Amino acid sequence: MSDITKQFTAINPADVPSKVLRSGDKLPTVGLGTFGSDRFSHQEVANAVKDAIRLGYRHIDCAAVYMNEKEIGQAIKEVIAEGVCTREELFITGKVWNDRHSETIKACEESLSDLQLDYLDMYLVHWPFPNYHAPGCDGDSRNPDSKPFSVEEFMKTWNQMESLVDSGKVRNIGTSNMTIAKFEKTLPLMKILPAVNEMEMHPCFQQQSLFDYCMKNHIQPIGFMPIGSPTRPERDIAEGDAVDIETPEIQAIAKARGVHPAVICIKWAIKNGQVTIPFSVHPNEYLSNLESSFKDPLTDEEFASIKNCECGSRLVKGQVFLWEGAKHWKDLWDEDGVIAQ
Repeated sequence: MSDITKQFTAINPADVPSKVLRSGDKLPTVGLGTFGSDRFSHQEVANAVKDAIRLGYRHIDCAAVYMNEKEIGQAIKEVIAEGVCTREELFITGKVWNDRHSETIKACEESLSDLQLDYLDMYLVHWPFPNYHAPGCDGDSRNPDSKPFSVEEFMKTWNQMESLVDSGKVRNIGTSNMTIAKFEKTLPLMKILPAVNEMEMHPCFQQQSLFDYCMKNHIQPIGFMPIGSPTRPERDIAEGDAVDIETPEIQAIAKARGVHPAVICIKWAIKNGQVTIPFSVHPNEYLSNLESSFKDPLTDEEFASIKNCECGSRLVKGQVFLWEGAKHWKDLWDEDGVIAQ
């Protein structure tokens, strides 16, 4: 028995509900996010992955740009060797970063090598354009080579994604940070349609129109920053940003139930029908997040009250990806239904 299972009672993975993807694969509704290397070492994140799997997690959300895939790969190898689970019981996601769009297959192969895996359960296009910025740059940084979204360039990347499925290196492919306008231009051109779309989604930014569009098109929404990421990087903090766990509706439900407001945000995500990938390196927190997927769900009345939290507060604005001539970070998000050029 590992030290972590002496301190905490593991959750039976079978108790965690899943979403069935268009391929038939099952995606657990709560996964462990691994974007935390701005505050924690790569090894601390990997240790959290290891202990989270020991405590019942089967869904791990990774990305090459987080720069911790080698450590996470070793952690996964160790828990499988311990007999905690088999590779087939895990659902591991990777993502191609913006500066690798032209060599997506090679980027995926490097992630597979780092993660010590033969295949990925999911591979995502992290952002829908190749605009690149240096890791850790400030919010005012701009890359002079950045360009507006191009259907032609995106489809070159997507065709490589499809070939990864054909070769067996990836079981499912998906998108991240997409918009309805971009989907409208690209979905008709795809041979293999996206299984998921990762998108910012929390009580103060519910993205109902995009959520509904994805569901209508059999694209499972995965919500990141489910509690509003109060400890997100400083470059992503702007005056006027909402703080989800401080809203009166969330506070009232949390107080009545005697739990932390973050728990209510996770329960809202589950009842809303999304998959969610909160990040934490603290066992009590990530265990609570997993338990929230099935224990004491929100009532219809509580859920309805949280709909009132919506205030359009996008926290990841993406301003570092703007191109010369772009007027505002909103140009990235096609808010008027037209792709900005």
